[in-house]
Amino acid sequence: MNETIVFQSRDYRDFDQSGGFKAFRVAVETSDLYVKALVSLERETEALIRECRSQIEWAISRRPEFLTSLVPVEEDPADPPPAARMVRAGRKAGTGPMAAVAGEVADYVGRGLLKWSKELIVENGGDLFIQVERPVMVGLYAGSSPFTGRVGVRIQPTVIPLGVCTSSGTVGPSLSKGTADAATVISHDVALADAVATALGNRIVRPSDLKPALKWALDISGVMAAAAILGDTIAAQGDIELGPIA
Repeated sequence: MNETIVFQSRDYRDFDQSGGFKAFRVAVETSDLYVKALVSLERETEALIRECRSQIEWAISRRPEFLTSLVPVEEDPADPPPAARMVRAGRKAGTGPMAAVAGEVADYVGRGLLKWSKELIVENGGDLFIQVERPVMVGLYAGSSPFTGRVGVRIQPTVIPLGVCTSSGTVGPSLSKGTADAATVISHDVALADAVATALGNRIVRPSDLKPALKWALDISGVMAAAAILGDTIAAQGDIELGPIA
């Protein structure tokens, strides 16, 4: 059985309890996560969100540029693990650390919850941590593009957590210099997928940008695949399987 997740404004979240999954939402300040797990883990999820946020906030308190920079910042040996991963992701992608924050929070929470559930999907504003033993179809939401709700990325069972992160220049509050309706990146490093998705979207303004932008993303160590949608044009490169959403 395939689970289908489609990204758009947060009214897309499906709390149907089918397929053996328990679906629930946990919000802490600006972090608003949707989780599908084999058991209800609201309390554990909240605790993990708070742990992750506190470590990132500590890094910000030491050097405000961690929060505000749109370009890579230097690594600091004092950074706690979540902040260090964000810095490294930003340095690979050419972005500031906060371009990776949603992916890092999803990853931190997902890895923590694996203690209680061997299958998990954690979504944080269009950025996903996935570890499943069944095929999952991740629907791509691309605003007014005709591909919205019709095309998705098929994720096969994986024993290693996988990140599927999407940025957009036309949908949602994310800062983007481009006009891509969706820029999606797949990596086992969820923070990296998030940062590269942001940078990929920044590089796409017109259809002729799609091919070189995707090649740029695939040249980054750790990136498995990338896809982008601009209006009625879609392109993909790497280890990715696109398919119709039933």
